[in-house]
Amino acid sequence: MELYHVFVLSTVEGVTEFLPISSTAHLILTSRILSIPNSEFLTTFEVAIQLGAILAVSVLYFKKIMGHIDLLYKACIGFIPTGILGFLFFDYIKALFNSTFVPVLTLFLGGILIIIIEIYFKKTNHKKELKSLSNFTYKDALMVGLIQSVSMIPGVSRAAASIFGAMALKFDRQSAVEFSFLLAIPTMVAATGLDLVKTAPSFTPQQGLFLALGIILSFVTALVVIKWLIQYVQKNDFIGFGIYRIVLSIIYYLLFVK
Repeated sequence: MELYHVFVLSTVEGVTEFLPISSTAHLILTSRILSIPNSEFLTTFEVAIQLGAILAVSVLYFKKIMGHIDLLYKACIGFIPTGILGFLFFDYIKALFNSTFVPVLTLFLGGILIIIIEIYFKKTNHKKELKSLSNFTYKDALMVGLIQSVSMIPGVSRAAASIFGAMALKFDRQSAVEFSFLLAIPTMVAATGLDLVKTAPSFTPQQGLFLALGIILSFVTALVVIKWLIQYVQKNDFIGFGIYRIVLSIIYYLLFVK
């Protein structure tokens, strides 16, 4: 793994982590395009740089979290399904990161599903009074967390699963996105921590430096994307992201998989 790989992958992570397009799939496909050899370090790097994105959320939402600490507690409750399933199936899930076909397939199917869901929401939710972030209960958090657990499969998108899960529970789009941000904190900290505990002792000093640099770069990029996304969802839906997923998966399949 070279230094420029760190810059590219970290930027991709920061841009895609909170969008409904799957940062994991983008990292896997980008590493294949760059011909980065599969290795234990590459897989860990792709997981660990998510810490940068989490730091970005923590910084931007620090006041809201401190003012409404119950939201963080609810996010921790929402993490439970993913935490249990991730611990039980850690090795199997990590093995999926070595597949190219899995993220291509899930990107394609996920894109179709996003378009269908958005069309459904447009026909139903505009007729109902939607709930805000302050209305989130522990039961809501657990339900969203359960839906989010599907995103352990590369390409599904943690952001998409948690956002649409909250919208299915009749929360407005911005509140769904913001809870997705908060839910990412315990989810990614735990996933990254578990991975690093198992693999970090074998890293070289250079690999440790690459990890630190990757976290910093993804942090800076994610700061920009989070601010943009909050403004975007106030006037737009996610159909464009669904189309993007479909187009990307087809192009990648034709060029690199078929």
